[in-house]
Amino acid sequence: MNQSKTINEYFSELSSSSPTPGGGNVSALCGALAASLGIMVCNLTIGKKKYEDAEEEFKQIKIKLEDYQKKFFELSEKDNRAFNKVMEAFNLPKDTDEQKENRSAKIEEATFAAAEVPSEVIKSCYEILPLIKTVSEKGNKNSISDAGVAALLTVSSAQGAYLNVLINCQSLKNQTLADELRKQSGILVDEIISVSQLINSTIISRLISS
Repeated sequence: MNQSKTINEYFSELSSSSPTPGGGNVSALCGALAASLGIMVCNLTIGKKKYEDAEEEFKQIKIKLEDYQKKFFELSEKDNRAFNKVMEAFNLPKDTDEQKENRSAKIEEATFAAAEVPSEVIKSCYEILPLIKTVSEKGNKNSISDAGVAALLTVSSAQGAYLNVLINCQSLKNQTLADELRKQSGILVDEIISVSQLINSTIISRLISS
């Protein structure tokens, strides 16, 4: 998401016939939203006497989540650029054998880069989940549901990004490389789903019993 634009402008672009921003961009944005909610819980915990024992830990968590928030925003824009690079490669001339060979190589290169961006989104989701888990366990109890939403958003982010890994890998000629990227991403997505479910099961139990 281009942060210089308003939400309405973003939604208008997202709803248009333009292929960018698209699902990959939205997936990264979900990661940014997850990090943002985690930051909010940190802010609601830091400075509260009831949680002073966790204050220093939460200050560090907040800094890390702010870094990931920024990274997700960067990845959302990177996703747009990667797709545009693929389109540029397809538009290269193909009149001669040399041009055809160059065009094919550029398409392969751009497509792999377009698959790598959502794989980075998945890795980032995997990395922030332990932070979200700590926030849900030790953070302000009045915001426990917000921590749960953050965990759910990491799943949406990761699963959405995985779809973009798959569709780009499908187009690669080097399927050995594609299989490795699919496998690595799939393993992380499964772990993200598992951890998120654990976080939210715990949260739901706490909310029901309170």
